[in-house]
Amino acid sequence: MKRWIYFSLPLLVLLLVAACGDSSGEGEGDSESLADEENASENNDSSGEKEAGQETLTVHLKDKEGKEVGTAALEQEDKGVQIDLEASGLPEGEHGFHIHEKGACEQPDFKSAGGHFNPADVSHGTKSEDGPHAGDLKNINVGAEGSIQKQVTNEKVTLKKGEKNSLLKEGGTALVIHSGADDYKSQPSGDAGKRIACGVISE
Repeated sequence: MKRWIYFSLPLLVLLLVAACGDSSGEGEGDSESLADEENASENNDSSGEKEAGQETLTVHLKDKEGKEVGTAALEQEDKGVQIDLEASGLPEGEHGFHIHEKGACEQPDFKSAGGHFNPADVSHGTKSEDGPHAGDLKNINVGAEGSIQKQVTNEKVTLKKGEKNSLLKEGGTALVIHSGADDYKSQPSGDAGKRIACGVISE
């Protein structure tokens, strides 16, 4: 009987120590797993908030026959609206590029887009004493292959709704490419010629 106790007692101690070690390990594992889940949840929430705060729109530019010739991605930045233009099938050369006051692009002349976007009621062009219009943009240069990639930032407009200079005003606005170059001074639109492509800016 005594001999059995002598042999069993060390074995019992070992079993108790092993059991305690397993219990401690399980607790630590659960704690680490919970912390990882909480961190992942926080990261997902912050990422979602960032995406929700961004204002990005895609404008589809079409020619007088209704064929899509390009797109412009508009994104709200701290200093204004960034416009990333990609287009093809356009005539080679320098062309006027403007934001117009109405979100309507009726073929074939796009006159439905109205005049330049001008919420401040000033004159056209950077060479004008009291210009330019909020919708005035720099000319674009189309290469011999008829394509253009251009990024510009317009600090006079916003995509934030409710602002006087918002491109998302009631009825929307439009991006227009002209047949000729804007001279930045002639009234009311820079003598840029006919409107050859148009795309509505709206939500």
